[in-house]
Amino acid sequence: MADDRPVPLDEYPVHQVALSMKHVATGDRNAYDRCIFHVLDHQGRALLITGLGVYPNVGVIDAYATLRTGDTLHAVRASDALGDDRMRLTVGPLRIEVAEPLRRIRLRCDDGSLSYDLVWTADFPALWEPHHLQRRGDRLTLEGRRFVQAGSVEGVIRSAEGEFEVTAGGWTGTRDRSWGVRPLPGEEGGRLAEEHPTEGFHWLWCPVRFEDRFLMVIVQEDADGYRTLNDATLVRPGHRDRQLGWPQAEITYRPGTRHPERALVHLGDPRKPQELEVEILSSSPLALGAGYPPADDWQHGTWRGRGWTDRRTYDLTAAQPLAAYGVTDHAARFRLDGRVGHGIFEHGSFGRHDPSGFTDFTSVAP
Repeated sequence: MADDRPVPLDEYPVHQVALSMKHVATGDRNAYDRCIFHVLDHQGRALLITGLGVYPNVGVIDAYATLRTGDTLHAVRASDALGDDRMRLTVGPLRIEVAEPLRRIRLRCDDGSLSYDLVWTADFPALWEPHHLQRRGDRLTLEGRRFVQAGSVEGVIRSAEGEFEVTAGGWTGTRDRSWGVRPLPGEEGGRLAEEHPTEGFHWLWCPVRFEDRFLMVIVQEDADGYRTLNDATLVRPGHRDRQLGWPQAEITYRPGTRHPERALVHLGDPRKPQELEVEILSSSPLALGAGYPPADDWQHGTWRGRGWTDRRTYDLTAAQPLAAYGVTDHAARFRLDGRVGHGIFEHGSFGRHDPSGFTDFTSVAP
């Protein structure tokens, strides 16, 4: 019997290269295809983050969910061998069902420590993010294609702290879909890592849902403030997308940390300069439970054997050193041009960042 047979997706005229849909066009072990959803309460009581990823060249599919309520963070993670049916987005107790592409998606988790059954519905069309490229020396280390979208969510979330009824009027849902090449754990740095060390990294990623419009802001800067990623786009149904220039953020950090308490983002529309006010409601470090670097208990794409499921609870009143060196997703309330919206203020700042006055990896706000 042949080891490599056609898979169900091969029935459809969606091929981009002369390969089965089982295979990606690159042999890079870091090839990935994944998603992340944020579900946040407008009062700051709860922040749910869930995602699922496929890593074809290492044969792994995994998923996670974290829920912050108060000072407690619950996490459920699952991993398994990647099968042939890429339309079956299920790992352990975690499931994503695409009811209507780009329009309606069902999110489920059936676990004793954390469970939910939610329907996410798009309020705005999906928006392409800038093509994301990173190199170390001459080597391509990251190439990602992404789109982002905001919508409403309905359903229920349950944990040890109780039950939340998720309603369209009181909650917001954002999501990000990305694929390409992105470093997996175990990636060897070698000579290029030694000759091209990372001096600093500064990142903002802010999808914001207002009642009648959607705003996306992205900023990535090197240690000296050189900008390698930049976007500020306003989406209004029935109108052409509006570019809002070169966003500049003034972030007020908690003293002695790089944890933002609030921010003001200047949007450089030459016709009418605007200011986006950011009020942090709740925070969830992606290194705790969600599998993002520098997590030390599990990271995406790691082979844990067949049928692996893990549950963790984190006390966020205790010191969490890893959280300071990773990206944190902050549920936030935003104000722009007299409108109030909700979304995510995702931020990471480590190492030197001259515009912020940070001099090295130990530098914090006064």
